[in-house]
Amino acid sequence: MKFCKKYQEYMQGQDKELPGVGFKKLKKILKNCRKDAQSKKDVHGVLDIQTCPQHCSVCDGTFFPSLLKEMSDVVGCFNERAQKLLELHLASGFRKYFIWFKGKLQGSHVALIQEGKDLVNYALINAIAIRKILKKYDKVHLSKQGQAFRSQAQSMHIEILQSPWLCELMAFHINLRETKAKSGMTPAIFEGCYLMFNDGKPVLSCELFDSVKLDVDLTCSICLDTVFDPISLTCGHIFCYMCACSAASVTIVNGLKAAEPKEKCPLCREAGVYEGFVHLDELSILLKRSCPEYWEQRHQTERAERVRQAKEHWESECRAFIGV
Repeated sequence: MKFCKKYQEYMQGQDKELPGVGFKKLKKILKNCRKDAQSKKDVHGVLDIQTCPQHCSVCDGTFFPSLLKEMSDVVGCFNERAQKLLELHLASGFRKYFIWFKGKLQGSHVALIQEGKDLVNYALINAIAIRKILKKYDKVHLSKQGQAFRSQAQSMHIEILQSPWLCELMAFHINLRETKAKSGMTPAIFEGCYLMFNDGKPVLSCELFDSVKLDVDLTCSICLDTVFDPISLTCGHIFCYMCACSAASVTIVNGLKAAEPKEKCPLCREAGVYEGFVHLDELSILLKRSCPEYWEQRHQTERAERVRQAKEHWESECRAFIGV
């Protein structure tokens, strides 16, 4: 079965109407573009490939704007639903029941598991669709504009594989699988996510449809160790919270929200990525379970550092207050 038909069947089979990539519509645009390009062959019957990539009114006016909007809608829907699901899973006591009531959600713990599985499938199949349609664009135009567009989408934070909530959902499934295994229960939990250690370095891995494998490196590029109290910046890169504070030139007391807009990601050097950071709580739980000795050691070290920074902060505030 061709992917286009498989993708359409998948989207039509969803209980809720979800935004997706207009795969069939975009293919028609490219087909029209190809016909237009073939009509511009020179007298020798050779296609002038320079006119299409740089001056393609058919594609530049419809293809990229349509795909950009669809990608934005898909990642917005995914982030919103994943955030609500994980917020509910991590909540406890009265707050959990309040969220259930506020969101008018119905179901059980098994329903949460299925929702998480559906969201991971939704993210990955849309990532495949985007990758394939951009590859098709480059094939038709004999260009690399599709690759350039994907890089642009990443800089605009609308690349779904870049979403921190996808990383959180992967950790969510692994945590549930390990919890249920210990309790002797075996519900239908998504089996495609794993935490692996390559040469002692942790990697979060997810496979689907035999064509997409997503690997998330869980080594902090600042301290070069397993991320502790992990956070994701809006550019998608993951760091220890304390390491990120150091990179943003802020103290633990003030936090990352106090970072200046000019501060850049230590990896990609993109500015303004600290304000919308996401705390990866599910990932933190997973790493704490998987590396208990390391986690306890880092916990003691960072606790001492937090106390030191808090002491220096309040001493500075007191001196400023009394005018010393």
